Amino acid sequence: MRHLRGICSTGRRCWLRGWLLAALLVLGMGAQAQTTAQPPSVGPADAPDPAVTFRAGVTLVRTDVIVRDKDGLFLSDLTPADFIIEEDGVAQEVASLVLVHGGRVYNQLTPPSPVQTGIILPTARIRDDTAGRIILFFVDALHLQADSTPKARHFIKEVADVLVHEGDLVGFISNGTKSAAVDLTYDRGTIDAAVDNVIGSGYGPRELITEMQEGSRGPEELRWRAHRAFWTVSQLLKNLETIEDRRKVLVYVSTGYDLNPFELQRAQRDNREDRFLRDRGADLADGVVDYPTELIDPIEEIERQGVVFADGDLMTEITELTQAANRANTTFYTMDPRGLISAPDVDYNVPIDAWREYMSTTRSSLRSLAEQTGGISIVNTNNLESLLRQIDAETSDYYILGFNTTNEDATHRTRELNVSVKRDGVTVQSRASYTFSRAAIQAP
Repeated sequence: MRHLRGICSTGRRCWLRGWLLAALLVLGMGAQAQTTAQPPSVGPADAPDPAVTFRAGVTLVRTDVIVRDKDGLFLSDLTPADFIIEEDGVAQEVASLVLVHGGRVYNQLTPPSPVQTGIILPTARIRDDTAGRIILFFVDALHLQADSTPKARHFIKEVADVLVHEGDLVGFISNGTKSAAVDLTYDRGTIDAAVDNVIGSGYGPRELITEMQEGSRGPEELRWRAHRAFWTVSQLLKNLETIEDRRKVLVYVSTGYDLNPFELQRAQRDNREDRFLRDRGADLADGVVDYPTELIDPIEEIERQGVVFADGDLMTEITELTQAANRANTTFYTMDPRGLISAPDVDYNVPIDAWREYMSTTRSSLRSLAEQTGGISIVNTNNLESLLRQIDAETSDYYILGFNTTNEDATHRTRELNVSVKRDGVTVQSRASYTFSRAAIQAP
């Protein structure tokens, strides 16, 4: 397997080179993938052309399903007749069923070979038992602090030691001042070499307060960095969508996102505190600050214009990214390499409430990425081993269930899914919905 790695040293040109490497990475993935049927397409919703028509077609939708008994053991003997799958409450027929057990792939719909008679032994059943997992590591170095680089490198290698097994295809990409990309490979050594070149270039609380340049909606640099991280992952997902019948896992290493952190502290930095408070109705007479309810009530606080825009923009990008992951049947496992942090460092002159709000927002963004794709987030914890083994179990034993949607209305982009099994006392874990891409809605 050919692999490509590129490293640069400074400036945004380096990040651009990293994104170009990402494009080469996903092109390499797409070259070995099969083509999946596309969703039905229609003309743009706002197009005035009366000749717009609906295209009818068959779209194969796939979803990962994990079935366990009451003791938590994976059930590997299920057949298509055991599954019930509903899309928006309408029953669908199982069109494909692939079992991945112990990381090996078995197509459950492949018929057995005919039995040979006489003294010759029966011919073995032809089956696909190749390795089934594709594991990609994305290291968001734009959101890792430089002084935490050694810990982050050790963390990533520890994760790889547990999750990556012989026969797994694994890839790697990082952004930041030293970006790197490794195409899908069976060689674990190339991944370790790439990890050794990761250097964090993110901001800590002190830099967020003292160095951020203000824009109309908060620090523009933070908005740009978050968008570039999401864009890089979205490019990976576009080509992962073409790979069929394989468990696709994205290990997402980052410290999370907050587009408008420490708002009051940044206002104080720029000598804007008086104006900041007066604009919100504070009484500054006699040198006594009478803080208005808006600044001390958490419910009122979110009504600040900058916070509303920042939180809304962040949630929009997270939603778009997780919808793309669900279309690609790819699960995010988000991980914060900082581990358990109960208080800021002693040299951070940051109010504890502001620091806690910042940590809560960044951690919540990582949890959202994982939960909305059916994954697990490892944040604010040092209990790494047990969670990694849970992730390893989830990615080693599962079914890939496929069905041809009977709803040809492509304007109905988001659809609910419900998967159940005709057995008592079992638990079923699967995605609850999927969303067609906007590219599927186009003029004929």
